[in-house]
Amino acid sequence: MTCLDSILSILPERHRVVGAEFLRFGTVGIGGFCVDTACVYALRASIGLYAAGMVGYLAAASANWALNRIWTFRDRTHTEAHVQWARFLAVNVIGFALNRGVYSLLIATEAMARQQPVIAVAAGAAAGFGVNFLLSRSFVFR
Repeated sequence: MTCLDSILSILPERHRVVGAEFLRFGTVGIGGFCVDTACVYALRASIGLYAAGMVGYLAAASANWALNRIWTFRDRTHTEAHVQWARFLAVNVIGFALNRGVYSLLIATEAMARQQPVIAVAAGAAAGFGVNFLLSRSFVFR
């Protein structure tokens, strides 16, 4: 029995598929968080925190889409990759607004977030996570 199986065994049988997708989506999200954070730290001196945050979000969203396509939602029917990627970005506009809204608010108001942008990146990622999962599951990877 794998670690994932152990965790999922506490769920009723009818919720195990969505539970597994949720855990995989979260794992992919951690990778996206790392991509986002690396971009922000690499680019902040040259283009500023706000532009670095936009580049980081786009890079992370693209990486997350690819990993979610091949791992999280691998058992679902997939449309053409470029169509699905565009749909992923489009439906996650709400998650984007939550994510980068929280990020921007913290950068604008908190000195600690400006000094350590990982704080703002993490808070933004947490704010958009649930919405992104539901939209991805319902509209992108159906």
